[in-house]
Amino acid sequence: MIEKLVSHYVPYNASDEELARLFIESKDNRYFEQLYERYAFKVHQKCLFLTRDASKAEDVTHDVFLKLIFKMNTFKKDAKFSTWLFSITYNHCMDLMRTSKRRIVTVHEADVDLIDDDFDIHKIFDLEEVDTTSLKVALKHLNLEEKAMIYLKYLDNRTIRDIADIFNVTESAMKMRLMRSREKLRKRYLETILFG
Repeated sequence: MIEKLVSHYVPYNASDEELARLFIESKDNRYFEQLYERYAFKVHQKCLFLTRDASKAEDVTHDVFLKLIFKMNTFKKDAKFSTWLFSITYNHCMDLMRTSKRRIVTVHEADVDLIDDDFDIHKIFDLEEVDTTSLKVALKHLNLEEKAMIYLKYLDNRTIRDIADIFNVTESAMKMRLMRSREKLRKRYLETILFG
């Protein structure tokens, strides 16, 4: 009976490095759970700071810990666990930010049927770089529906068909609405750049 209790005991005073070593050797989730309990909040705070989006930070935190499970075998015994974990967190967040940068394309009404699903979001401004502060100001001038369409299309990478289904409209109506929203965003962005 005591042997059974001792075999399920996770030392609460064990160092992070010791818990990592025990997890690597035994693949016992109790050791990993202890590390998760110690670091979940800290990783979430780091993700929140880097992504500036609470719901995304929560998802990224789970992704980081999932990634961590598969990378545990690469943990070096002489390394500090917290430093290693935060470098994984930082690199994962930076990878997500790099892959989520989108470009906007300006579409004229005559071209509305030419909108395809792999649209590049930066081209709407006809600029190589987009000032994020001015973009945030410009986004404030869009109504909730316009923002939702832009976010669904360019941040969530939804297809025109998916967005049309969400808004309960035809695909051509959605293309037209997206075109108008992009044009309004472009106009407000350029006004912000030119007039502050």
